Amino acid sequence: MSRPALFLDRDGTLIVDTGYLRDPSTVRLVPGVGPGIRRFVAAGYLPLVVTNQSGIARGLVTWDEYHAVAARMAELLTAEGLSLAGTWLCPHAPDLSGPCECRKPGLLNYHDAIAALDLAPVDSIWIGDRVTDLEPARALGGRGVLVLTGERPEDAERARAEGFPVVADLPAAAARLLGPER
Repeated sequence: MSRPALFLDRDGTLIVDTGYLRDPSTVRLVPGVGPGIRRFVAAGYLPLVVTNQSGIARGLVTWDEYHAVAARMAELLTAEGLSLAGTWLCPHAPDLSGPCECRKPGLLNYHDAIAALDLAPVDSIWIGDRVTDLEPARALGGRGVLVLTGERPEDAERARAEGFPVVADLPAAAARLLGPER
């Protein structure tokens, strides 16, 4: 039986966005990530990450560095009592290699995750700090919410204009979509 997913962006949503992140010692969870994700998990959502990582194609981040950062993020989430069902990433840089189907808002990584984990996209939630993180929700029938943790005021304005809710952080997204904690 298909289940709903919590499609999460990585940089600016789960971890503090410091640019092309390559040093695992600098990885920090965005405040509120643990409690926010726990609320969604308790409500039956399967958390996973879909992320654009153009630093790989640009030669700014090696695959080993990417995996070390991912491992550190997993450690920090584990310390919060959480784990992700998986991570799907796009390593391409469209200005260098041309467009691809896996770079958000492209749907390839979402289709792959849906198939691999038997997910119900119409019942799923997309959360990110950029509108491109949310556009797949509209294409696949789910709901999207922009969090301000990535400090992108231009995306907040665009999200509001496109009808996406804008909230402070993951706990606020949970409250908005799941209702107040009881």
